Amino acid sequence: MDFAKQYIVQCIVLASNNLRLSSEKIEVVALLREAINRSKNIEQDIANMKKITELSKLGIRLHEISDYILKSKIDFLHVTDKFKEHSQSLIKEINFLLDKVTPTTFKEVLEKLHPVEVPTISLPTVDEKSKTTHVSDIVISNSKQQTENEKLKEKLIFDEDKEDDTISFHNFETTIMKPIKQLDQLLKNLADDKYTHEDLNNFAKIMTMNSEISEKFGTDIIANMHKIFAKTLIVIRNKELMPGKEVIEALRACLIVIVALVRSKEVDITVYLNRAEEFSKQLQIFNN
Repeated sequence: MDFAKQYIVQCIVLASNNLRLSSEKIEVVALLREAINRSKNIEQDIANMKKITELSKLGIRLHEISDYILKSKIDFLHVTDKFKEHSQSLIKEINFLLDKVTPTTFKEVLEKLHPVEVPTISLPTVDEKSKTTHVSDIVISNSKQQTENEKLKEKLIFDEDKEDDTISFHNFETTIMKPIKQLDQLLKNLADDKYTHEDLNNFAKIMTMNSEISEKFGTDIIANMHKIFAKTLIVIRNKELMPGKEVIEALRACLIVIVALVRSKEVDITVYLNRAEEFSKQLQIFNN
């Protein structure tokens, strides 16, 4: 994949991470990413988007981004800041698109980018005496097209995530994901009352630092999940809150949301996001 498509895809991923996505909306985002990845002429496809009602607003934004990538002199010292600016500019347009389409209707929208040729169907032979149509003689030349949607769905389900990172996204993902296994073990230790004051301090510092990194990268939801986790550890450290089952499940919900958004997992995380945010409201009584 060329740099322009990598950049645009990751802008879309980052912008989507700031939205609450149902499983259907996640599928639409995946279809959009796939369409860009498969594009043979990204400039032309974006120009076509601007002519399609559902994609017009997004197409205008993507046109601005593609112009920056393809026609401007890129200042690589400041490309991260520009990347965050571009991804932020897509949030509203992607949200507009997701409110207008379903996976089924979006597939029809994408077909307008590359109109599918009308299938060639051979006429059935007719026995002049019996006037009987030999159905076995009907040949549909585009049988491959009929299974395209099924293959796309299977690809989205079974394929492992491919490396299509921008200059900074890979480092961001690596940093955020690095402590996840240790944090999961910490939750088990909390349940078994096998944790120390130092454990809580160290992990609270890590989560606070990663929340700041997430904010700089423009991922507000991920940043908030880190803040909730860090504050909870501090409150437990101060013996203001006991790590009971509800608390541990809320912390686990934070981790699930973080992993799902960073890795762009196609699962509905609404339950976990709501659980974490409801718990966050309970934490407001603690002024740390």
